[in-house]
Parts: sequence; C-alpha cells; structure tokens
Amino acid sequence: MKRIKSLILPVAATCFIAASALMFSGCAGGGDASLPEEQQLFIGDDIAIAQTEYGKVQGIILRGIYNFRGIPYGANTGGENRFMPPKAPEAWEGVFPAVWWGPSSPQNMANKYSNAFSSFADHWNYYDVNEDCLRLNVWTPEIADGGKRPVLVWFHGGGYTSGNGIEQDGYNGENLSRKGNIVFVSVNHRLGAIGFSDLSSVGGEKYANSGNVGALDMVFALEWVRDNIKNFGGDPDNVTIMGQSGGGSKVCVLTNMPAAKGLIHKVVPLSGSTLSATSQENSRKVGEAILQEAGLKPSEIDKLQEMPWEDYLALANRASAKVQATGVRAGFGPVADGVNIIKEPFYSGSLSNDVPMMICTTFHEWGASRLNPELDAITREAAIQSLTSGGGYRTPTLGDKAEAVYNAYASIFPDLKPIEVITMIGSSRKGVVATADAKSKQDAPVYVAWFGWEPPLFNNRMRAFHCLDICFWFYNTDLMLTHTGGGARPRALGDKMSDALLNFMKTGNPNGGALPEWLPYTTENGETMILNDVCKLMNDPDREGRLMLP
Repeated sequence: MKRIKSLILPVAATCFIAASALMFSGCAGGGDASLPEEQQLFIGDDIAIAQTEYGKVQGIILRGIYNFRGIPYGANTGGENRFMPPKAPEAWEGVFPAVWWGPSSPQNMANKYSNAFSSFADHWNYYDVNEDCLRLNVWTPEIADGGKRPVLVWFHGGGYTSGNGIEQDGYNGENLSRKGNIVFVSVNHRLGAIGFSDLSSVGGEKYANSGNVGALDMVFALEWVRDNIKNFGGDPDNVTIMGQSGGGSKVCVLTNMPAAKGLIHKVVPLSGSTLSATSQENSRKVGEAILQEAGLKPSEIDKLQEMPWEDYLALANRASAKVQATGVRAGFGPVADGVNIIKEPFYSGSLSNDVPMMICTTFHEWGASRLNPELDAITREAAIQSLTSGGGYRTPTLGDKAEAVYNAYASIFPDLKPIEVITMIGSSRKGVVATADAKSKQDAPVYVAWFGWEPPLFNNRMRAFHCLDICFWFYNTDLMLTHTGGGARPRALGDKMSDALLNFMKTGNPNGGALPEWLPYTTENGETMILNDVCKLMNDPDREGRLMLP
C-alpha cells in the first residue's frame, strides 16, 4: 500500500486540478503534458479496507487519498424506525462496498434542476433519495496507522429540509485532507418532516423525541466518529464540526445539545447561525395538525410510519403551512425540548464554554442581480428608494432611515456599486454578530470573518454570494470552477483561508498562516477579518449602518 501511495503523492495536487478541468472540457488527448504519468485510482480486493465497529468497509485510493463513501452509521430510518431516535445498523459479514455515495434524506426534489443557470453554477449532486440515509463519507491520507490527525465533520446546508453531504463539488474533502494531513467526514441525516415532526403531544412517550430525531442523527454520527475514526487515522479527541447556511445553524444546535458534549472540540458556522431552537409549544401545534390532516386519532398515530415517505412529506408540509398561516412561527427544525436541546439562549451557560468558534458570512449572501443587467445598473437614488419603500430585493423597508443606512454602508467600501450596497444591507451581519456576542461571553474565543471576494463570472454580477466561501475554506477553488472561475487569483485566497481553518482545527487559533494577525472577537471592538484579494482585520466595519437596521 505504501508503494502505491508513493507513486501518487508527487503529482497529486497537479492532477487534481487537471482532473477538475477535465470535468468541464471532456476527455483529454494523450499528448497533454500537464497530466500525470502514474496511475491515479486504485480499487481492489485488498486495497483501502478499513475496520468499523459494524464490519469492514472497502473504499478507494484516489490521488493518494483514501475515500470511503456512503458508510452506514445508523440503521434504515423507514417503517417502525420513522420518528424514532437513530439505531445502530446491523453488523455485516464480509466487506461493505463504500465506493459510492449513500442516499440523501427524503426531501422535495421537484424542479430541483429547473433553472438552467442555477443548475450550471451549483450543479447539485443528488443520487438516491430514501430513508436509508444515515450515511457518511470519509477522506483520509492513511488508515490504521496510529495517526492522531485532526478531524473535520461537515454538516451540509439547505436549511433543515434539503441537501446532502456531497451536494456541491466544493464539499469534496480530498484537497483539505491532503494539504493539512487531516481526516474529513461529511454526513447525511434526516431532514424536514422526516427528521423534525414533533408528535410528542399526540403520540405519548413513544414519540417523545420525534421532533429532534434529525438532530439526534447528527449526534449519532459524531458518536460514530468517536468510536471509529482511529481506524481512519483520526483523533477522536480533536473534532471540529463545520457547516454552512442551515449547516451553520446545525453546528450551533449541536454545541447546545447535552448528548454532544465531549464529542465536539471546535466549531465553524458559515453564513448561518442560531441562538435558539424552535419553541416546543409551536412545534407541537404542527404535530397536532399533521394528525388532523391525516384524519387519524392519537391511537392510530403509528399509521404515519406506514405511509410512503413521499406521501407523508406532502401531508406534513400541508399541515405545517396551515399552522403557519395562523401566524405561528413553526416549520421543521430542531426543537427546544429541554432534554435533547436546551431551552435557554445558546451559549448562555457552560455547555460549550471550552469550545472555540470561527464564524463567517459573505458580503452579498442574497444577491439578486446575477441574471439581471438592469438591476445591476441601478442608480444610488433608485437604490435608496428601494430601501425606503421596499424594492423586493430581500432588503428591509427602512422608510426615512433609508438614506442614512445606505450612506453608512457605502462608506465602508466606497468603490461599491449601488446594487452591491443594498445587497450588503440585505445580507446584514446582525445574526453573526449576535452569535459572536453571545459566544464571546464564554471562556473559549470566537473569531469572526467577512468574505467579500467576487468571481469574474456572469459579467461580474455573481458577487460574494451565499455558498461561495465554502470551496475557499476547503482548498477547492480549482474544483468548484463554476463558483470561482479557477486559476491563481482564487487559489491564493483559498490557500490563506484553508491554512487558517487547518490551524484552527489543530490549535483552536486560526493564526500562523499568511493572513494578517487575527484577533479574537470582542463586543467592544467587533474584530472582523475581511477575506478578499487583500485581507485585513477591521473593527466592526458595518456597526453604524447595522445598528440602524430593524
């Protein structure tokens, strides 16, 4: 095995970039000198065999990195297991073929690819979608070598209703694993009504945990990491959890679940965070509406486990919509039941007191002008008017405060176009600052970043959009070409950001690479690392405008 890997490692980085380009340009001719001469993929009966507590798994070696795909960490969640806490999978005989991605959680796949430009930019990866979805993927430089490598566990975005652990190419863990000598794990878990239907008020003790089984899945995956990651060269005592958008909220929830204490040592939420879970009073109203929508008595609730998941998902979503139409704020997400998830505001106690945090958002999370040249060209006056009366660009309606807020944001970066200013306002950092303020009161530090790099695509109208920074953190800018364009410019920033992440994983401090000195965040100064072609630390740069926002 060592001989096989020695043939690969000298050309690994070059060929990974070349392979990325091939994904978009078709087959390469035999005369391309940039392509490696040595074999890059190895699969066979005695290659990449790892031991788990449930049996052996067979993966692959790709460009010098072991990759195991779709490993079961829990049993099928269908039938009698629906709405129930996760259970261990049955041990298997022989070797499990961990060479392809596991199923995604049940979710609405209708019209997923209906927008051609969005499909091009994000080219979501979806395969099977079913209830046998408790699967995870592992990338590691070596297996069973006694190594104690830092471990990153990635929780995908999509709110709590969609997504999977490999839905974007930028989620690939190969490059970061190689660069930092770390183990990368990505996780699928139950979503939406399958994972967060709170039937506790109508189903009795049997359904007491039903509102949080999707969150309990994530804890179960972390327990799998604790119990198995040594066999994949990882250190169970140095685990960083990271997620973006809905995944950012997930990692905040996990640090406030008593069952996850000791399983998490660092936390990185991106473009999403939360300081509370759903009120159980509201979540139970949705559960009661589900039973009513199904026309069932409480004594018949088990029939919900027998429905095809597609039918249950449609029924539960109808019930939720009816509850929300009454003004109740409730959907499908983690529930503050006081048992699985604390009821108190997150980070107000000692549960995650010793867990450092690194948190980031992007300048233009909700940009609306990518396909709209007219919107991109709006004037300052038109931008202020849209803020005054509400322009439908995901910006707040500010009335007579509009001009003052606009000017405050425009003064941060005076070269911004009007569309960029109002997009920045609509992408306010209020949530990340609130999370950082709460976390900063604990002993472990929190480091805050703000990502502003813009790709030269779509006539420069993509901006620093929601999801863009992921591939920079994971050193995948030459893989996620439809987000970055590829090449030296994004790669330079990705090198700095991935180094900061790797340092944070190893020590709880992102410093030590090419970024400027990154001071921990304080409420008084609001220390924020600006991530762009030129990176710099600023003190709460948007404070004036942000404090005027509702």
